[in-house]
Amino acid sequence: MNTRAWIVSRRSFLSASSLLVAPAVARADVVRASFPMHEPELVEEMVGVSHGNLARVKELVGRQPSLAKVSFDWGFGDWETCIDAASHVGNREIAEYLIANGARPTLFTAAMLGQLDVVKALVAAAPGIQRTPGPHSITLLRHAMAGGPRAQPVVDYLKTIEGADERLIDKPLAPEDVKKLSGTYSFGLTVYSRIEMTANANNQMQFGRPGRFPRGLTHLGSYEFAPVGAERVRVRFSETAAGMTLTVHDPDVVLTAKKMAGT
Repeated sequence: MNTRAWIVSRRSFLSASSLLVAPAVARADVVRASFPMHEPELVEEMVGVSHGNLARVKELVGRQPSLAKVSFDWGFGDWETCIDAASHVGNREIAEYLIANGARPTLFTAAMLGQLDVVKALVAAAPGIQRTPGPHSITLLRHAMAGGPRAQPVVDYLKTIEGADERLIDKPLAPEDVKKLSGTYSFGLTVYSRIEMTANANNQMQFGRPGRFPRGLTHLGSYEFAPVGAERVRVRFSETAAGMTLTVHDPDVVLTAKKMAGT
């Protein structure tokens, strides 16, 4: 009997007959709709655990080596690879394991690992590169600082050059402003066409889709924000008699949403 390829989504696959979901058995007759791309949920987990869960990193890479170099978009084009994750939290052990398994180290990795000659060479080869922010807008100097004592020579060097810790200035919001901006904004007719604006413990606004990890916003003033990891994108709020409106500019307007009553 000929083998038949099924094109199904992960959700429909998981809801299929139990005969199709026997644990730890690879099925050649089931092909994901996203194939040959990795499943987004798996990529998100892999990048997430690369911040600090070495045991899980080894488990996933041991099972599927190509996961060592995957990347995930947390929002607004804030792409983060596994090696990025290990680099900005200063996890040398995970970074070295990933590199040994095919991950591509970056300038930020070199800074965290204390590779002074590499950092100096890249700065000399591309003047101004020290100003380039890493994932989540984390600066080159902050990556070096995460590397601890072994990266102190890099920290000392970066403190001597301009721009290695250049960041947008977050202007504080008054509690009444946080309350005014917080809530659910709608841009369509379904529950999926919504933006949830919340504030963290430091009163920093956060932009999120329902069920997704929210992105921090840096307040530039006058209710204009830059998303973390996307310094050139702008999220703006305007208020009229009809209520509060949110717009996202990249650089043109890519989304307009109205604050829902009662939120």
